[in-house]
Amino acid sequence: MAVDYYLRSGKCADKRQQAYIHKLEDYWKNKKIKDMTPGGIRQSAIDIYPDCSGATHNRQVITPTQAVINHCAELELCAPIRVKRFTFDRVIKSPVTLEWIDTFCAHADEEMAALALFMFATGCRISEARRVQWDDVDFGQCSILLRQTKTKRQRLPHMPNRLLVALANLPRDKAPFGRPESSLRRSWDAVIEKAAKAAGEAGFARLTFHSCRHGFATTLLQDGIDVVTVAKLGGWESPHQVLSTYAHAIQDAKLTNQLFDKPQANSEPDVSKNKRL
Repeated sequence: MAVDYYLRSGKCADKRQQAYIHKLEDYWKNKKIKDMTPGGIRQSAIDIYPDCSGATHNRQVITPTQAVINHCAELELCAPIRVKRFTFDRVIKSPVTLEWIDTFCAHADEEMAALALFMFATGCRISEARRVQWDDVDFGQCSILLRQTKTKRQRLPHMPNRLLVALANLPRDKAPFGRPESSLRRSWDAVIEKAAKAAGEAGFARLTFHSCRHGFATTLLQDGIDVVTVAKLGGWESPHQVLSTYAHAIQDAKLTNQLFDKPQANSEPDVSKNKRL
C-alpha cells in the first residue's frame, strides 16, 4: 500500500527508479512500515544487492525506501524515518571536452551526434534528454524545455547554434531521443568503439552519457563562469553541489601563477609609500 501511495503521487516518474522500488516491494512483501527499522533497511540493501558497492546500496535501496516511507509520513500515516547511508569510495568521473565531442560527432550518425551535443550544451541527464518532445524545442527562441527528473523542476536552457542545427536535421516523426536508454547506450558505445579504432594507439576515452554533464560544468568553471551561475544553468540545487562534485576538474597548482602574471600599469614598484614620514 505504501508503494502504491508513493507511485501514484507522481514523485517517481523515472522507470529505473520504479524498478528499484518494485524490488523493494518484493523483498518486504506485507511488512508493516512501523516494523521497518533503519537497521533492517540497511540489511535489506545487503540482502538484495550482496555484491554491490555502498553507492548502489544507497541509490537503489536506502534512498527509495526512505522516500516511500517519508511520503506516507507526509500523509500522516506513519512517522518519518532517517537511515544512515553506506560509506563508499567516490569515483571521480572524467568530463567530456569539446575536443572529445568533436571526435565523437565525427564518427556518429545524426541522432548520436545530436544527443552528445544536446547533453554537453545543456548539462542534462540522459533521463531528461529522453523526455524531450519536439513541442519542447523552440527553434525561434533557441531554447529547450527540460523536465528534470531528479529535482521535479523545469528549466529552459539556451540552445547554441551548433545544437540547433543538429536538432533541426533530425526526423520529426518521433521524439528526438525517445528510444529506451539501453538502446541509446548500445548506439553510444558503438560510436566510441568506432572512434577508438580510428584513433589507433592514440586511443579515445570511453566516456558515458553523464560525462557530458560533467563536461558542461567543468568547461564553464574552467572558462571562469562563477559557480552560482553554473549551478543555475545546469539545474543543480546549490553551488555547493557543483563544487563538491566538479571541483576536482579545475585543480591546477599552477593557477597561482596568475597572481603575478597580470599586466602592471607601472613596471617599477612605487616605494614612496614605504618611506618614513
